[in-house]
Amino acid sequence: MKEEQITLTIDDQEVTVKKGTTILQAAKQAGIDIPTLCFLKDINEVGDCRMCIVEVEGRRGFATSCIQKVEEGMVVHTNTPNVLEARHVILDLIISNHAKDCLTCTRSGNCELQALATKFNITKVEFEGERANHTIDDLSPSIVRDFNKCILCRRCVAACKKVQKIGAIDCINRGFESCISTVGDHSLNDVNCTFCGQCIEACPTGALHEKETIDDVWVKLKDPDTYVIVQTAPAVRVALGEEFEMPIGTNVTGKMVTALKRLGFDKVFDTNTGADFTIMEEANEFIERFTKNDHLPMITSCSPGWVKYIEMNYPELLPHLSTCKSPHQMFGALLKTYYAQKEGIDPKKIYVVSVMPCIAKKFERQRTQMQNEGLYDVDNVITTRELARMIKQANIEFTKLEETNFDSPMGEATGAAAIFGTTGGVMEAALRTAQDTLTGKDLEKIDFEQVRGGEGIKKASVTIDGKEIKVVAASGLANAREILEEIKAGKADYQFVEIMACPGGCVMGGGQPIKSAKTRMEVDVRKLRADALYSIDEKSTIRKSHENPVIKKIYQEFLGKPGSHKAEELLHTSYEKREKYRI
Repeated sequence: MKEEQITLTIDDQEVTVKKGTTILQAAKQAGIDIPTLCFLKDINEVGDCRMCIVEVEGRRGFATSCIQKVEEGMVVHTNTPNVLEARHVILDLIISNHAKDCLTCTRSGNCELQALATKFNITKVEFEGERANHTIDDLSPSIVRDFNKCILCRRCVAACKKVQKIGAIDCINRGFESCISTVGDHSLNDVNCTFCGQCIEACPTGALHEKETIDDVWVKLKDPDTYVIVQTAPAVRVALGEEFEMPIGTNVTGKMVTALKRLGFDKVFDTNTGADFTIMEEANEFIERFTKNDHLPMITSCSPGWVKYIEMNYPELLPHLSTCKSPHQMFGALLKTYYAQKEGIDPKKIYVVSVMPCIAKKFERQRTQMQNEGLYDVDNVITTRELARMIKQANIEFTKLEETNFDSPMGEATGAAAIFGTTGGVMEAALRTAQDTLTGKDLEKIDFEQVRGGEGIKKASVTIDGKEIKVVAASGLANAREILEEIKAGKADYQFVEIMACPGGCVMGGGQPIKSAKTRMEVDVRKLRADALYSIDEKSTIRKSHENPVIKKIYQEFLGKPGSHKAEELLHTSYEKREKYRI
């Protein structure tokens, strides 16, 4: 059935759109820009901030374009003197209660409020008066919350409630005392926050940001007695370039490696190698469980925000969780054992830095289970954004860098490892190895299209060696909840489940470059980054983890085989029931 069309006029331009379209969407279709602040496509469409107001002929007052639906014959004006003056007043009022430390703010240059203030030529604040003063919450290992920079747009609240269905934050108090906070105004460290960081990605200002630890990295890089190793996750290489104004989804692997070497790291390795180890252990674990019908479905464990979520909300289902550590933790453990032995380096002098798209990795790094002989597997986790800041601090012109390769012998990885960074990728990589192991053959079919794509839940059935395996890949904690409720109710007919805390997977992690609401309205950021990872996979000479010669060598020389006592000791972990609230 053909959708009903509506014709209206916006700024003297005739526009035809489908019924149900908002004025904001219609204007966007016509190439007319209407400023927004609280609006975030598909997440926060409530019209609270009023920056998107327009005038509609025949109506009194202003219409809020992000929620006002179009009507046949409607005549809209987006930039009349009245509209411009009203927007100026709105901005003035917001800025009057906003911290003025823009030069030292982590979002300077990428702040939507700052951009609007420049656009509307806000050179002085007309409404100076009393300002709220809030204590900065920096107690968690992952997130810093500074309400002094909050504009009450509620985008973070919507991301937490609607996208993740956590509800760790909300608007509390009334009137001038209104603020975004937690239950009882406690630290995020003491409530049901999973540290996924989607609130940071949604925030238009610097009110929420990762807990930065690059100063610690600089100290270690300057210490001649410390051997500093850096490893980079797959999703970082297809997003880092955005911090240097390169197109979204540009693969900057070679430039990234060069930059890291110039920063002074002793070795630059690829977390993808760690991902290959994860696949070896995870595929082996799945085959054992599948053969014995033991605690199925088996659920992946490489997303720390997801792990914290199940520990807090579904501890009774923890036996379903794979015991495999995440790739960077596995790799860290091997660097301080196998690599240290081979190179004759005292493990106590090795300092492992992981560059991750995820702020929950900062929490994961310091879990008590992530150590061996008193040493943490990983010593520091920085985000994609933090790495970009380090490169800028070092005055390195990133776009002009030549390309170099990861260091050997721990920098070699397969295409299977590259797709770890997108939803469905962990499962696809594991299935490639599982099918060859179960059949004893080197099968040519390695692309599992059924688990690809941006849908929040992707269900499929694959047949391996005559056995049907039902799988599901879910991204975003709201979707994870749906799958867990099925498992809890005994209605889940799956054998293998992949879950990632962030919608779309690691490419959309809480530590990735932050894209404005305008960009997110116009571009499918997830797809561009994910496509870049699939391209890396397709161009790889080796696309199955078990065929990686480095992996084979380390198992032969050190680990023995997947699931061995040594592998269990270094590459596997345990979990614990966590209280949602520590207040």
